[in-house]
Amino acid sequence: MKKILPVFSYLFHPIFIPLFGTIFYVVLDNQYLTMGQYLILFLQIIIITFLLPISFFFLLRTFGKIDTIMLSDIDQRKIPLLLQIMLFTVLITKSITLERFPNLHFFFLGGLISTFVAFLLLYLKIKTSIHMIGISALTLFIIGLGLKNEVNTINIIAFLVLTNGLVASSRLVMNAHNTKELLIGFLCGALPQLSLFYFWL
Repeated sequence: MKKILPVFSYLFHPIFIPLFGTIFYVVLDNQYLTMGQYLILFLQIIIITFLLPISFFFLLRTFGKIDTIMLSDIDQRKIPLLLQIMLFTVLITKSITLERFPNLHFFFLGGLISTFVAFLLLYLKIKTSIHMIGISALTLFIIGLGLKNEVNTINIIAFLVLTNGLVASSRLVMNAHNTKELLIGFLCGALPQLSLFYFWL
């Protein structure tokens, strides 16, 4: 089992969470778009939340600022998180706006808040599990979509709750975090999404 658990750290790496959230949004939301609009939506998400962060990662690695995509060192997390804040800000102000994609907008707004909190905690020498931020935020977003659109998402939610446990266990097995850091990460991801329910549910 210890050999299998680390797989979940890679399958549900935070860099994939925006894409997963967008896929669930398209499947569960009642907003109907043309094929071209869906294509543009996914293209924007892939470029801003996947390709650009990967490019920045290799650039930072070339200059010796980080050594692994898991960002195990506190000091190595500051620049990537700051870049993530900038990219999320661009995304919600220029692309996934409140007028065009209201529900998805709040998902990314919650992600921006979570990332900002994780960034601030670094200056208190508190290392937060970014993996738990991502998977807990996704779980709450799916719950919100189910409630908003009156769709039965119980099976998806059950799977994501299980995934939260598997991701947390994988981080422990890999000695990447302790229980406190995992709990803080879970709260940092879940609470902003939960708080924003007031504005879009």
